[in-house]
Amino acid sequence: MAARRRRNAGPSAAGTPGEGAVLPADLELQDLYGAFAAHGLDDEDLDDAAVLVPPVRLPAEPELAALAKAVPMFDWAMRLARWAAPHRAVDEFGDLTAPDRVPAARLLGLAPEEGDVAEEAVVEAMRAWSLACDLDLVEIGTTAAGEHVAVPGPDLEPAEEGDPETVLELWLTAAGIVRELAVEADSQELEGEDDGDAEAEADEEGLGEVEDARDEAAELLDEALQVLYETTAFAEPGTETVPLGVLAALLVVPEGEEPSDELLGDITDVMVALDPMLADLSELGLLDYRPIDPELFDEEEGEETAGAGADGEPAELDEAESARFGMVRLTPLGQYGIRQWLLEDGYDAPLVGDLAKGDAAELLRGVSEAANVLPEEELKVWLEGREPVAAARELLEAARGNDAYAPMRRMLCHSALTLLGAPAEPAAREVLGDPELGGGAAAWLVALGAADVPAPDRTTALWTVVDAFAAQLLDTGGDPDQLRELVAELPVTDEPADYLGELWRVDHPYTADVLEAVGEMHPDRAVAKEARKAAFKARSKG
Repeated sequence: MAARRRRNAGPSAAGTPGEGAVLPADLELQDLYGAFAAHGLDDEDLDDAAVLVPPVRLPAEPELAALAKAVPMFDWAMRLARWAAPHRAVDEFGDLTAPDRVPAARLLGLAPEEGDVAEEAVVEAMRAWSLACDLDLVEIGTTAAGEHVAVPGPDLEPAEEGDPETVLELWLTAAGIVRELAVEADSQELEGEDDGDAEAEADEEGLGEVEDARDEAAELLDEALQVLYETTAFAEPGTETVPLGVLAALLVVPEGEEPSDELLGDITDVMVALDPMLADLSELGLLDYRPIDPELFDEEEGEETAGAGADGEPAELDEAESARFGMVRLTPLGQYGIRQWLLEDGYDAPLVGDLAKGDAAELLRGVSEAANVLPEEELKVWLEGREPVAAARELLEAARGNDAYAPMRRMLCHSALTLLGAPAEPAAREVLGDPELGGGAAAWLVALGAADVPAPDRTTALWTVVDAFAAQLLDTGGDPDQLRELVAELPVTDEPADYLGELWRVDHPYTADVLEAVGEMHPDRAVAKEARKAAFKARSKG
């Protein structure tokens, strides 16, 4: 899965172009909701760190609204609200009266039209009625005679007609209600009568424990939903389903560590805690969820199970056995809902294509400067439906410049040309003589397999080396491992002093920074030494 990270990166010398610029780099999953690592912050500073939320691709709102209307519990609430017309008697709490409860279950298809009705069917119908009341799909009032009645609310008709704004607002409210209910901790019943201050203090302590448990459950669920949001954003189509054990491990096991016996126990605890909450959310269509097989808890301890072999070592699970431990997938509705919650909390939660709505200059500038973006996805969206040569010309023109982001724009332009392929060749040939674009265009044409591509002159070739390295330097955000690979590939000759002696004279705003990176990381000591000398000369030249 290709992903992107943003870090504060730029030339090392103060006052040079690009200093402090937020530029792209390969994204580690854990950095998205722990961006403190990219800014050199300690765990104690986490609350003050920027949170980078990955871009997601969502269906259009009419499609999302259709998905919401198809959710059984949501559909039942609307059907019961229509059933209430023109009015229907309710009790003083707004619940259906006893004579209407069985008919409500039959209306929803939860029970046969004739014969006995299971209690579970009535309970489900009452839950759907409660949701209709919570969403104001029905409104409760009192007649002049003092009777309590329910009538359809004003949002029912537009919701039935599929108005996207109304449907999604109602669904999001319903999802929020279910999310809150999912984390409600069972309150501990306190025995005994209130005999004085001691009992009152015990009551207060018990309520505090319930509230703490509820807060812990809410935090766990939010973290799980965030991880699902991240993994879904980066997953290839068809690979969005996550085993519950994997999800729990991502929440429990520190990055880079192997799970210890203690952590394995914590993973199991998290799986058990998440299981009922995820099942609740699946009822509103946020998730496709296969819960933990309850028979797993009935298997006797010590018996050889699907999770262990005869020797006690972990056994390989086939797909069916693995699914018994729980499987979860965030749906498009779930992505929509979590994104809305993130936006409400003040986070920047972009959509794929947000930066591809303007011209090429806006595209390249936006992708270069954005704090959280999937560049290739934005390029693909922008290129859709455009004539290749015209698009390539516009991109090449937008890639010019010597500002802090210019190397990034040229690298993105190169990526866009690659996406366009051979049809963009005429536009690339038109800039072969350009001092800023010619070297990159020639390299792209050669990689394409084009014939008769003239080699750029020495000055252009050297400038292009610096520019391309600068773009990679910015793109990696200074990541040492990636930079070592880049530095090792620099075309330094057997006489490094001669080559670097040419390179420091290149008139490029990032020349000194490139040379300093080479001096710090080149594996050949002689090359590294000459690079440091060249970097000093480049700084002095300025």
